[in-house]
Amino acid sequence: MENSPSIAKAAAWMVTSVVLILLMAVSGRVITRELDVFQAMEMRSVIAFFMLLPLVYREGGIRAMRTSILPRHIGRNAAHYVGQYAWLMGLTLIPLAQVISIEFTAPIWAAFLAAIFLGERLTWRKGVVILFGLAGVALIVRPGSAPLNPGHLITLGAAFAFAITFISTKALTRSDSATKILFWMLVIQSIIGIIPALNVWLWPSASTWPWIFLFAFAGSFAHFCMAKALSHADATVVMPMDYLRVPLSAILGFLLYSEAIDGFTAIGAGLILVGNLFNLRRPNAKKVEPTPT
Repeated sequence: MENSPSIAKAAAWMVTSVVLILLMAVSGRVITRELDVFQAMEMRSVIAFFMLLPLVYREGGIRAMRTSILPRHIGRNAAHYVGQYAWLMGLTLIPLAQVISIEFTAPIWAAFLAAIFLGERLTWRKGVVILFGLAGVALIVRPGSAPLNPGHLITLGAAFAFAITFISTKALTRSDSATKILFWMLVIQSIIGIIPALNVWLWPSASTWPWIFLFAFAGSFAHFCMAKALSHADATVVMPMDYLRVPLSAILGFLLYSEAIDGFTAIGAGLILVGNLFNLRRPNAKKVEPTPT
């Protein structure tokens, strides 16, 4: 069976997902040296839409993508659009490893927001998780020790926006497939971004186009691979593999951009990861849904 339990298959899909997300970060940095972030996001959505069509037709074609909860898709993708913009801006302002580390606070903020807006009980376990996240961010940012880099605050804003998308996607997956959620994400974000992108539009140079296609492919299919990994194993098995992104991003940052990682950043990233692992060990953690982005 295609979705039969298999740790080996889950690991293969998850490693592919990690590689794609790192490739998205690297290609995003290359693109935004030449193009505005708004244009990079619009080109990603439009190109990825056509890349997604084979999966759409495998599920029955465009007609099968109809949804009865379109307003929820619009709300989810408005939040995700803001988060994606902030994430890409963060890549241009602070080291890659710091962007990835702060991004991993998103599940922690999701637990906090769920307690506020969805009425979920804020247990002592969730409180510990939130404290780990706050302590980790404080060590990475170290307010007061140096002039505050706006990149840290922008990336933290991206994590909050992604937390909102986690919560809304959890509701969407009750009635819509991952392919349908990804389909509407690309359609809605293409519409949202077209005017901002046209206002800053520049025709990309020939050398930038390969990076644009890589950015579109990696950004859209990384979480498809994550969904496939979760179809072969529980989240408690799969999601810790995603934390490979933190050390790998530090290595990439050093090799490609000569970005050194200090001890405070390493400890802060470690606290954030410990908080996420502690969160995954909670009861019913295996029911966590992936977020297509």
